[in-house]
Amino acid sequence: MHYVDEGPRDGRPVVMVHGNVTWGYLFRHLIPPLVDAGHRAIVPDLLGFGRSDKPARDELYTVERHIERLDALLESLDLGNAAVLANDWGGPVGFAWAVRHPERVGGIVVTNTFVHRPPRRLKHPLPLRLVRNPVTGYVLVQWVDILKRAVLFKSDIVHRERLTPTVKAAYRAPHPTPKSRTAMAVFPREVPQGPDGRVPELLGEISGGLAEHFRDSPALIFWGTRDTILRESMVEEDWLRTFPDAKVVLLRESGHYPTEDEPEKIVPVLLEFLAG
Repeated sequence: MHYVDEGPRDGRPVVMVHGNVTWGYLFRHLIPPLVDAGHRAIVPDLLGFGRSDKPARDELYTVERHIERLDALLESLDLGNAAVLANDWGGPVGFAWAVRHPERVGGIVVTNTFVHRPPRRLKHPLPLRLVRNPVTGYVLVQWVDILKRAVLFKSDIVHRERLTPTVKAAYRAPHPTPKSRTAMAVFPREVPQGPDGRVPELLGEISGGLAEHFRDSPALIFWGTRDTILRESMVEEDWLRTFPDAKVVLLRESGHYPTEDEPEKIVPVLLEFLAG
């Protein structure tokens, strides 16, 4: 696993965890101001993404395996009073570490992510059903690279003018071949279909642990309201039930990836949160 670790060793750690189909590059606008403010920015690339290795073995990319590897990495750094910021699948993976080691964590930052167990069976839209299917998903995700083409570069970025050729190249670079996109193809198959099953039970454990250990801890929620994947109602229905005193920042010009769309609105609020 590759990771960025910038800033003073005695600075407050800010662990930023990406999801599908991005990598640590997603947080490039946050790292310099965090370091300038005296914080320690820690940004891992999950296995199968970014500059980490990309073995073509599906079983390595279950959410449990991602959690185990991130836990081992962060524990090797011996952190304290860390803030954990997560996006997309980075929520289940990163917040699982917080729940397992609450003594190491002093704040939670949510950016369009999820950890709550579905209360009822879900009716997935056709595009998700197609990428979840092992056959059509293999073609669409690993050969066509549809998740980058249609989601990251189109439907869930509002300010597409910021996706310059350089930025697009940076997101394409880690996955040049179908085999290198194996991890990208596994995540959709991990999406819960309802309240029962391996992943929903894991989500229930994580969300329950957040409520148990961090209900009264500092929490900050950034939410891109033009997200086509996760509904804005999740802020009220899920996150504010877990963190009733959280500060909420609704980003009206952001989609699923707020740190791409409106980093200039995120940085000052995040720095104020960390200082407090």
